[in-house]
Amino acid sequence: MRVLFVGPSHPEAAWLFKALQESAHSLQRADDLRDGVFLAGQEPFDAIVLMVLEGSAYSALLEFVAEFAVAGSGAAIVAVLGVASAQDRTRVLRAGADACFCQPYSFIEMHERMQALQRVGRGGGLGAGSASGGSVSVAGVSFVEVPSLDAATRELVFQGRRVAVTRREFLLLECLLRQVNAPVARDQLIRYAWPEKDDVDPSSVNLVVSRLRRKIFGVVPEVRIETVSRFGYQVSVGV
Repeated sequence: MRVLFVGPSHPEAAWLFKALQESAHSLQRADDLRDGVFLAGQEPFDAIVLMVLEGSAYSALLEFVAEFAVAGSGAAIVAVLGVASAQDRTRVLRAGADACFCQPYSFIEMHERMQALQRVGRGGGLGAGSASGGSVSVAGVSFVEVPSLDAATRELVFQGRRVAVTRREFLLLECLLRQVNAPVARDQLIRYAWPEKDDVDPSSVNLVVSRLRRKIFGVVPEVRIETVSRFGYQVSVGV
């Protein structure tokens, strides 16, 4: 899942950011709400997490939620507050947030809510939180079944077969699976799979792709990662 995290320089924000990273999400970070709105309009995100810990800033958050809803173009908006009342949370939800948590909150619950919002928003499209792939049928015509990703176990899933992958491999696959049978630019893959780094050697991408090819070929040879000359890679599915 591609996540925009907007939060202050605070230990609680650092902890939540790291927890989301370790849950195999690709994160972009902004330190304040104004910068966050700008970033939300630069690329598509699955979820936008807005962390505001000071009660005095809750009113400002209400004004920004609507801006994030427009800039995020359908991204799920999850607000995380400090100490807050039921009335505070209700106001944030009425302002346009899809979910609102306050301290003390459960990261597991928050994470599952984000996954649920993604499933609803995509109608199960990418399947990053799904345990099985699915075929697509339009007007009675069946198309090629596509693989999916199981975020809970960090596995590629196709026709009941599973391939365990690393966090970096998971992120790269997730980016490629957004456009099955279509090329994805190398720069886009780098931003998605290496969000914490400003400079990534192209050979690092080649290495991860090479490892993935070996893992996938032995279990699901129908799923292939193909090189697109002078552009990037694509996932192709078929015999």
